[in-house]
This record gives sequence, structure tokens and C-alpha cells, in this order.
Amino acid sequence: MDKINLNGKTILVTGGAGFIGSNLIKRLFKDVQGATIVNIDNMNSYYDVALKQWRLDELDGLVPEGTDYHFVKGDIADKTTIDGLFEQYKPAVVVNLAAQAGVRYSITNPDAYIQSNLIGFYNILEACRNWPVEHLVYASSSSVYGTNKKVPYATDDKVDNPVSLYAATKKSNELMAHAYSKLYNIPSTGLRFFTVYGPAGRPDMAYFGFTDKLRRGETIQIFNFGNCMRDFTYVDDIVEGVVRVMQGAPSKQTGDDGLPLPPYAVYNIGNNQPENLLNFVDILQQELIRAKVLPEDYDFEAHKQLVPMQPGDVPTTYADTTALERDFAFKPSTPLRTGLRHFAEWYKTFYS
Repeated sequence: MDKINLNGKTILVTGGAGFIGSNLIKRLFKDVQGATIVNIDNMNSYYDVALKQWRLDELDGLVPEGTDYHFVKGDIADKTTIDGLFEQYKPAVVVNLAAQAGVRYSITNPDAYIQSNLIGFYNILEACRNWPVEHLVYASSSSVYGTNKKVPYATDDKVDNPVSLYAATKKSNELMAHAYSKLYNIPSTGLRFFTVYGPAGRPDMAYFGFTDKLRRGETIQIFNFGNCMRDFTYVDDIVEGVVRVMQGAPSKQTGDDGLPLPPYAVYNIGNNQPENLLNFVDILQQELIRAKVLPEDYDFEAHKQLVPMQPGDVPTTYADTTALERDFAFKPSTPLRTGLRHFAEWYKTFYS
């Protein structure tokens, strides 16, 4: 593994108005000295643009002295924009978090996934080839594991059975990155994120949607009759993992045939502790009452409905994080209650 010192480097973060992207930039502001940080986001309306703008405004107020920060409103699916960005800034490290997210949305809006997750990612790879980078880190997803029966999910498991287009695009990203790593010796690392949650998260995620509905007195639907297990991972743990991985690029090596061995790696970042959905919802409502988002006497039972599985969903996600622990001495560990408490407190402030 090649060590990368991020101080003084130019770092491109795509999707930096997003949940993980904005938290990553916040962390880079804190940890990295004298860097140039470029944030590109298309600010699309897949969910409330006001929340994305709030994250951007927060970033604007946190730029430390000595850091050069630039926000570019643009789409990674636009080749001219990406080429112009790379030509202008010549990033040393690229973290690609821009993507059309969500499993269910991919069933009704497939075009958005092809544009962002395939064409957009291809544009990033091409730019990394034409303006060589020290390390490309990109978001994959636990959804690539599909309906794998073996748990916990390990990165060397076969992942050839995606159950949603979203999952298929994320698996495609890994395949494309591997090809570019092999052909052009681009060090790349894919990160399979497991159900990320926390303050200022994505409103389409279950915990956020449940909170909105409960606050309005509506009924929440709990899929697979509550028999889903999810490896919920707190956003700070995800960011910690990303920052560590950014600083350790797969080494460039030559194979027996004299050609480069692909400097390519994939890791899981998950809590390694799946939670039953009913238990998760129970802790969520306790924390919402504690934060005074819901009244003390809220009749929770009257507002929940157990329903069958949804298309594209999987019953369990469970991360094997052995490789991450081995190579980066890190394992996510934020307890679910702690993470949901931070979310509930943020929600109360944001929406009051």
C-alpha cells in the first residue's frame, strides 16, 4: 500500500452537497492542512434541495484559514464539465460520492441511474486516466451482495446476483474501476457502504421518512413484517473509514507478464452488527420522544403497519469488516442509540 499525505493536496469530492460528501469535506477541513478542496454537485431534486443547500451553507462557514475551497454546480454525467474540472485543478485524490442513490427509485426512474452511476462514473475514470491521480476512492454499496445467503458479507464473495438496477450500477462501477486500474495503472479503491444514517441524512432513508410520517401522525410501513436485518452505520464511522482509505492507495506493481497488476481494492464499511428493523424503529421512537420531536404519550402502536417485502429489497445486510481492520486498523463502532440520538436532536433543531 502506498501512503498518501493529504496535506497540501488538491482533493476532488463529487456529490459534496450530499450526506456523506458534506460530512467528508467537514472532516477534511478539520484534519488536512493547506489543501485545495473542490466540491462538485448537481443539486438535483431527488430529495429536498433546501437540505443540500443547508449542508453547503454549513461548509461555507467552516472553511479554515489556509484551505482553498471551491464549490462547482455541475453534473458528473457532463463530460465537458468533468474534463474542465480536472484540467483546471488536476486533483491528486478523487473521492467519487456523486450517484443516484436509492433502490426503490431505480425501479421507476432507471434513466437517472444510467446517467449518473454509469456515464458519470465513466467520465471520472476517463479524467483520472487523462490527468493521472494518486488515488481514486469511490462509493460502492452493500446492495451489490443481492440475496447472498452467506453472512456476514465478505468482499471476496461472488456478487453476480443484483436485485435492483441501483445494485447493478454499483457492481458495474467496481468492474469499470478494475479495468481502468489494470489498463492505465490507476490506483482505485471501492467502498461498499452499509445503510448510512445520521444528522442531516437523506430524507428517502427509512429512519428519516419514518420520522417525517410519525411527526405528521401518519402510519409507517415496516417491510417484510419487521423481519429485516440492517447493518446501520453511523455517518462519522463512514467518514473515518473514507479518510483512512484515501491515505492508503493500492500499490502499483508489475506482474510476471511485465504488465501492471491492477492497483485495485474493495472494502466493506459497516457496523458489523445487524439490527432487527422493529428494534431499530423502537429505539428511534424513544429517541424522538426524548428529543421532543414526538409527544411523551405518542401512541406508537397505532401508527405502524407490518407489510410484505418490497421489490429490490433484501432481508439482511451484514458487513464483514476484517479487511478494513487489517489494512486500516479501523472498525465502525457507534452504537445505534447514540447515532439515532444525534439524528433526533438535529431533526428537532432543523425542523423547529
